[in-house]
Amino acid sequence: MKLSSRFSFLLITLLILIFSACKDKANKDQEHKFTNALVHETSPYLLQHAHNPVNWVAWSDEALEKAREEEKLIIVSIGYSSCHWCHVMEEECFEDVEVAALMNENFINIKVDREERPDVDEVYMTAVQLMTGNGGWPLNVILLSNGKPLYGGTYHTKAQWMEVLTEVNTKYNNDKAGAEDYANRVAKGIAEVNFIPKVESEQPLPDNLLEQAMTRWKPQWDMEKGGNQGREKFIIPANLDYLLDYARLTDDLESDVFVKNTLDNILLGGIYDHIGGGFFRYSTDPNWKVPHFEKMLYDQAQLISLYAKAYAIYKEPAYKDAVLQTIAFLEREMKGPDGGFYAAMDADSEGIEGAYYTWKEVELNRLLRDDFGLFAEYYSINPASSWEEDLYVLFKSQSDAEFAREHDITFAQLSSKKASWHQDLLAARKQRTMPRKDDKVITSWNALLISGLIDAYKAFDEEVLLDKAKGLFRSLKASAVSEDKVIHSYKNGSTREEGFLEDYAFLARTSFSLYETSLDTTYLDFTRKLMEEVESRFFEKETGMYQYNENNDLISRIIKIDDGVLPSPNAVVAENYLLLGHLNYDIKYLEKVDQMLMTISPRVLEAINNHSYWAKLMLSRIKPYYEIVVVGPDAELLSLEFHKLFLPNALVVGSLKSSNLALFKDRYVHEETYIYVCTNNTCKLPVKTVTEALQQLQDFGLNLP
Repeated sequence: MKLSSRFSFLLITLLILIFSACKDKANKDQEHKFTNALVHETSPYLLQHAHNPVNWVAWSDEALEKAREEEKLIIVSIGYSSCHWCHVMEEECFEDVEVAALMNENFINIKVDREERPDVDEVYMTAVQLMTGNGGWPLNVILLSNGKPLYGGTYHTKAQWMEVLTEVNTKYNNDKAGAEDYANRVAKGIAEVNFIPKVESEQPLPDNLLEQAMTRWKPQWDMEKGGNQGREKFIIPANLDYLLDYARLTDDLESDVFVKNTLDNILLGGIYDHIGGGFFRYSTDPNWKVPHFEKMLYDQAQLISLYAKAYAIYKEPAYKDAVLQTIAFLEREMKGPDGGFYAAMDADSEGIEGAYYTWKEVELNRLLRDDFGLFAEYYSINPASSWEEDLYVLFKSQSDAEFAREHDITFAQLSSKKASWHQDLLAARKQRTMPRKDDKVITSWNALLISGLIDAYKAFDEEVLLDKAKGLFRSLKASAVSEDKVIHSYKNGSTREEGFLEDYAFLARTSFSLYETSLDTTYLDFTRKLMEEVESRFFEKETGMYQYNENNDLISRIIKIDDGVLPSPNAVVAENYLLLGHLNYDIKYLEKVDQMLMTISPRVLEAINNHSYWAKLMLSRIKPYYEIVVVGPDAELLSLEFHKLFLPNALVVGSLKSSNLALFKDRYVHEETYIYVCTNNTCKLPVKTVTEALQQLQDFGLNLP
């Protein structure tokens, strides 16, 4: 082919490609009557709103500046991709042309994914709670152009929303001075909520502080079904994890019965996905029976840790099964191509909540054939137990051991039948339309999952679980860590740059856990590096605590101290300093921990259930804390034996060789492995076996499981 002919051919090919691309774009534009600025975002939640008639923009300085220039109020609507009522309000309000016209004419409209910008969500959730006494999602606030709130609420119908918009806009235009005065008072309230008075005291924490706090909490417990009393039930892993330690360290039988009963009833209920593994967000009834069907990564991660630890204590086979099935679910349905795990799965499928997970009796009968009768008894398939007419959420009324006894089959036979049932139903479920996934990878949530995988490895001694933890850690470091900066979330095409305290703190904690289990000091070095960044980026001198976000570009700083669905990032910072302090015999670190605990102690006393991660740390300062040090060629093997026990108030570390770390210094003996048990600067004589070391712990006064 001549050069001129080749050039002509290439030019024609290029023109065809350009024409095809333009045609595809035109076809896409025809598919969507409206398109707004969110089309350029990568957040699945924001993209869900990219074709609303509302002129949405993402949160940015430019959006706030536009509001100032045009002298308009700002609507900030906050939600997340798996939020059911967010979808409902979108359909009723934000897809409505009449509503959109009112919003576009009078407001600058900002959409926020709370999982990408938890700092923005935290500030305005606090505002709504101050204004209305409660909060939730979708969270809708109306702001002055300086970001201070005038109005806040959650879900609105079309009529309610239009009335609110009209009324707030009218009142603002008629009395701007009054509006500014009100907004200033709300902003002041937000600042006061985030002010943590620093307690200066050299006195230790009172020995009876936790006992007093527990006396206030226990009346809220549902001793029959587990969890707190109320119409709905949430699983708060930090609460249950604390109670496992508290019961062991104080011999509190009531706490032990309550936490075990809660763990058992969760696994019986429909809040656990019996077919596919994993846990739903919360129960809509007091019996854990009917869940709200969204699945969040942070729940799976923390419940893997919790049930692994509970298995080590109680040796319940159901706990191990739940951990391994949940890990399998995550690997199968939530793992991204780069090794990170997605944020969430929606509750809805084809616009119907729970459609992916619920069953009709005729369908179950067809799929299970001769086994349907036994299955129906096992999973409560009868008219009295239906969720809606002829629609069932699978749940159990008794343990496997009890069911096997009553039906005269062996435990092994029941396990075999369950495996067959689950395989058949999972295959059938895969033929349905799967709920949407939020494919953001959130650093802090994935860090919690690494900790969960490590805890599962400790409980079950299965090396593959530690390998999974290391692989996920490598993936996070490659995608979320750039030099010394950690970003909060990422996905293909994302330009997010924010990193929050929880990302640094949780990643540092999980890196230390990898050091504890692998004895590889590169993980320890990374923990130290991250904690240096925490200190330089987030420390707030006035309170002695750590700010949630690095940049003070919101109307209030955020000091996140309470536990919610995630542990308090400040409490995790304190835990990291506690571990480093004991490892290095660093008194300054331990004094910092004591200062933080003393500052937070009034809140723990008042509402321990909202500060249980802090309470767990308080146990380490009120009760004896143990250092178990294993040095020598068998250090990894012997360390794991201690890790399997999940000893409360104990740091277990090992070294295969001589080390200058304070806990290992002058303790290495060539070709010998010794175990050193210490507390409060007092050590027993070195021993060679785990049995001897456990006896020394008992001599010190620790109750072993």
